[in-house]
Amino acid sequence: MERADAARNRARILEAAALLFAEKPPQDVTMDDIAKKAGVGRGTLYRRYPDRASIAVALLDEHERDLQERMLRGEPPLGPGAPPAERLAAFYAAMVRLLEDHRHLVLGAEVGRSRFETGAYGFWRAHVRALLAAAATPDPDALIDVLLAPLAPEVYGYQRETLGLTPEQITTALTRLTRTLGPAAGPPPRSP
Repeated sequence: MERADAARNRARILEAAALLFAEKPPQDVTMDDIAKKAGVGRGTLYRRYPDRASIAVALLDEHERDLQERMLRGEPPLGPGAPPAERLAAFYAAMVRLLEDHRHLVLGAEVGRSRFETGAYGFWRAHVRALLAAAATPDPDALIDVLLAPLAPEVYGYQRETLGLTPEQITTALTRLTRTLGPAAGPPPRSP
């Protein structure tokens, strides 16, 4: 059981980090910044969180758990009961909302290879694989990460900031991908 003072420190750290991550890019927030803003010592901060990414993961955890719960037990099409393509489209729409609302946290938690090592990515991966299998998509393992790649925070940020796309445009484009789910019409073309 967490001691009361430890729980207060954890809450102060997470609140300070959330404010700092919202003010400037996560890569510009230092552990010292977070400790100062939270009013805790560096030792207190590092005992609980070894780096900035672990703090971002803790902040994202609540939002991701809510989405996971809706995917497992919520109403269709995000929850069970809808055809796989509709569920994947609903998943894309929910992830775009998550990225739009919390991209600064996702960038702090899931940059580069670390993205593949988070528990949430494993959950998203298992969900997409189950949808591909339910749609009788051949070789689903070859498609999972391809279908998740557009949800990488760097890709989403590029689309929003550099290309000027709206969340609705991104969701519409991702929904088009879901129309390809299902058995292939024939074997893949041969390489020359």
